Amino acid sequence: MRTLTLRQRQVLLLAANGNSNAEIAAWRGVTPHSVAEILTAAYRRLGASDRAQAVAIALAVGELGIHEIHVPDAQREAA
Repeated sequence: MRTLTLRQRQVLLLAANGNSNAEIAAWRGVTPHSVAEILTAAYRRLGASDRAQAVAIALAVGELGIHEIHVPDAQREAA
């Protein structure tokens, strides 16, 4: 497995924190289609088939840190 590029890591982290492709695109100054392509490339590098699996693998192999994932207050209170 190859490591993620900086852009792939940044976009996957934004996705892991619950942001839509449109929201990520607005913040990064690209199109939602570009975000989808970046995520697809990240999935390929990680050997994942979807967003959730990519995040799980990235956490497991150290591409993302658990401290970087923010739990929304409403979910934290329900737990």
